[in-house]
Amino acid sequence: MELLCLLGAVASMGALLCAPLRDCLLFAFLRVFYLSLYQVGQVFLYFQWDSLLLEAGFLAVLVAPLRLLKWRSTAWRPHDSITFWLVRWLLFRLMFASGVVKLTSRCPTWWGLTALTYHYETQCIPTPAAWYAHQLPVWFQKFSVVATYVIEIAVPLLFFMPIRRLRLFAFYCQVLLQILIILTGNYNFFNALTIVLAFSLLDEEHVGRWMGRGKRKHGNSWPPTLLSFLSTLLELATYALLLYWSIHYFSLEIDWEKKLLESKVAFTYHEFTQWLRAVTLPLVGLGFLSLSWEILSAMYRCACVRGFFWKLWATLQWAVFATATMGMFAISLVPFTYIDYESNGKLWPGIHQMFSAVERFQVVNSYGLFRRMTGVGGRPEVVLEGSYDKQSWTEIEFMYKPGNVSAAPAVVAPHQPRLDWQMWFAALAHHSSSPWFASFVHRLLQGKEDVIRLVQVDEDKYPFSAQPPVYLRAQLYKYWFTHSAESGAGAARWWRRQHVQEFFPTVSLGDPTLDGLLAQHGLKDKLPLRRPVDAFLPWLLSSVRQLSRPFSPHVVLWSLYLVAATACLLRAMARRPRGGAPPTRHKAPKQQRGDQGEKNGQLRRKEGREAEEKSEGRTRGAADGEGPRGTKRRK
Repeated sequence: MELLCLLGAVASMGALLCAPLRDCLLFAFLRVFYLSLYQVGQVFLYFQWDSLLLEAGFLAVLVAPLRLLKWRSTAWRPHDSITFWLVRWLLFRLMFASGVVKLTSRCPTWWGLTALTYHYETQCIPTPAAWYAHQLPVWFQKFSVVATYVIEIAVPLLFFMPIRRLRLFAFYCQVLLQILIILTGNYNFFNALTIVLAFSLLDEEHVGRWMGRGKRKHGNSWPPTLLSFLSTLLELATYALLLYWSIHYFSLEIDWEKKLLESKVAFTYHEFTQWLRAVTLPLVGLGFLSLSWEILSAMYRCACVRGFFWKLWATLQWAVFATATMGMFAISLVPFTYIDYESNGKLWPGIHQMFSAVERFQVVNSYGLFRRMTGVGGRPEVVLEGSYDKQSWTEIEFMYKPGNVSAAPAVVAPHQPRLDWQMWFAALAHHSSSPWFASFVHRLLQGKEDVIRLVQVDEDKYPFSAQPPVYLRAQLYKYWFTHSAESGAGAARWWRRQHVQEFFPTVSLGDPTLDGLLAQHGLKDKLPLRRPVDAFLPWLLSSVRQLSRPFSPHVVLWSLYLVAATACLLRAMARRPRGGAPPTRHKAPKQQRGDQGEKNGQLRRKEGREAEEKSEGRTRGAADGEGPRGTKRRK
């Protein structure tokens, strides 16, 4: 696992810094590495964003060019838009399903529009900004839920609209939602990956404007064409419908006396499921029509390629990638229609068989984030305690998850501390639902350094760094954010908590209870593998681990990103032209500036000749015996 992580980090940095390495073969190796980690990591990697990364990685293999096996590779291929369409389809499935499952789960907080009044303090690892967001008034929190529904359910329908400005509007809506989530929660690489997927809604012209390479239009055509007028009219009608449906279905109304915006869900669960059943298969048809248009457009571009051989080669590539894309679209319909099982049952049985054949490879997956809101009565949190004498107990504080009520929430994204996340899930049920917890306690009692580093990198902050504890136990608490009206000083600045019950009994090494749990789940110690002491690979991995040992995981990850960003910035600065004249406020056209410069040059040469003639005239007046011939020679 260490070798796979090291190879993946090196290959990823290489692809980020070196353009020739952004090859489909390299992305294929990266996906194989992560799939192997996914299978071995089991519950610690069974998150939806891990599945999303695996599916996006497979699409990267289809989208990226093949450079490593060629001396040259064209920057553009006629079939690129076909495979790139799958990225947009993945974004649509992710966002639409994430919005739908919030209502199909029948969670009372989502239906009551009060989910965000609990979300900020009950999420796995909140940020300091989450504390401030939690203090916002309830009416604003409810309106934020309405906005979430609109962005996740209604706006994704615009992904396949033929009007460019509607797709740009959808892009900025998705980016806004992801940025707000980044500010208030530590969801590792998920939000950054979603923003990357959202770039499939853009075109080269819009990205070129960001880079300063956009084409400037010197004049506006007036009167506008009929197509432009109809496009603008349809765009305005779409915005009006979004606004009307939001007001109608969520009963948005301004209370001028209380100076707030009231909102509530104005439809029933039965009405929503009926609507969902009615639109699921038509959405599949919409995706099929959009993909068909991309395939036909790519076929036309292949026909426009010059040269019979190159046209035949482009057509062959088009056929291969169009077939692969249609296959990916077909098997993705199975997990997509999980949102409505009646529609799922109407799919062709052959599609279900295709999906079953590739399901274990995580090529396509189902999504639905934040399905239910947990911790409504308070955030459950497991607190570990250790002791030497079973009388005085000392709490073991983790690096990232809440524990000390006076400690500010951490900022760790895009790193995901897997152990801290699993501690959050363990607190939601009995410890028997998390078999790994007994093994975790066992390793702490043994004083295993690798496991201790998952809790605290700084030895000074781990209370049992000198000697492992003799006894360990775990207590269950309920945590809440403090209110802004409470005093900012003291131990209750960020959190307040209340003890609930014992989560894990007091155990020690050799305890029958602990040994029984380990044996029940097959977690008893096994004989270690015998490895050659002088082998190169173990020595290399150990050296790398020793180099990174003094630093926290999120610091190492931030450092790698900073190195990559610095290298990209230096490369961009090196490409800028040097020695150019500073721009002026008003510039004449290029030809006019050239003529003006030529005139100024002629004027300066004329003045120089006149000054020389005057100087020579004074010299002739002072000298004797010089005739006209001598003057000519001097000139």
